Amino acid sequence: MTNKIIAIQGNHPSKLNPRTDTSIFLAHEIQKKNYKIFYYDPKDLSIINFKVIAKGFFVKFDYRKKRFFKILKKQKLELTRCKYLLVRQDPPFNLEYICSTLILDKIKKRVKVINDPAAIRNVSEKLFSTKYQKFMPDTIFSQNIDEIRKFFKKHKKVIVKPINSYSGNNIYLLTKFNLKFFQKFIKKHNHIMCQKYLPKIKEGDKRVFLINGKVCGAISRIPKKGSFLSNLSKGAKPINIKLTNKEMKISKLISKDLKKDKIFFAGIDFIDEQLNGDINVTSPTGLKTFYDLSKINLASTFWRELKA
Repeated sequence: MTNKIIAIQGNHPSKLNPRTDTSIFLAHEIQKKNYKIFYYDPKDLSIINFKVIAKGFFVKFDYRKKRFFKILKKQKLELTRCKYLLVRQDPPFNLEYICSTLILDKIKKRVKVINDPAAIRNVSEKLFSTKYQKFMPDTIFSQNIDEIRKFFKKHKKVIVKPINSYSGNNIYLLTKFNLKFFQKFIKKHNHIMCQKYLPKIKEGDKRVFLINGKVCGAISRIPKKGSFLSNLSKGAKPINIKLTNKEMKISKLISKDLKKDKIFFAGIDFIDEQLNGDINVTSPTGLKTFYDLSKINLASTFWRELKA
């Protein structure tokens, strides 16, 4: 019989913010069902004697306490003892990330891994959005200086971001082409994403939560004064909103596609009813914030849908 253990592959709890973190929110919810939470970092994942082993710790979360987590026991655990395993570490989507998915591939027939390791390897968060470019502002993915220069001539005001970053990091709003900047940026990030700037970002974006092929809710995130970044980690303010008919139609289409591609949990973002090109499948966030705004518990929905 499978133990009632949930493994979370993620960043150490001490690096997480309990007020907003989705991993903690998911773990706290399943604790109520008497599941034990085993936490480990991807670097502590190994294959030893044909077994997938993680060096980590059992942990308990409690929102009522200032120190919101308590490490109960440090140990090595054979991950096939777990009922579910959540891949929740932050990107970048680098070689270490890819290696961890290849290791988890070896046990996914015995442990339910969310999201499926092969699926998150194949669904590159930004490049996957090229499938939906008709719903997006004008966007290119390139490291060709001439193509980027032409894009600037066309649009003047452009958002520039790496393909494999996260949480609003290394994103720039540029009003003219700067050769030295792009030479340095491309050297560091290789292919990059350039997108026509949408002024209505000042009014906020919309983060949509997709669980098991269903559109389950959304919040808006309004950038702080003087910023164009809508990430909560960059100081944006969350508010409760509803999706427009157009946004709902696009969200349902993407959600069904992702379910076919074995993506159980994802987040997508809209600006001014246009998809911004981020299909978040590695460690989608926002469920705790959505609960605080709406009192709708999507962590409960997550586990119910997973068990179904």
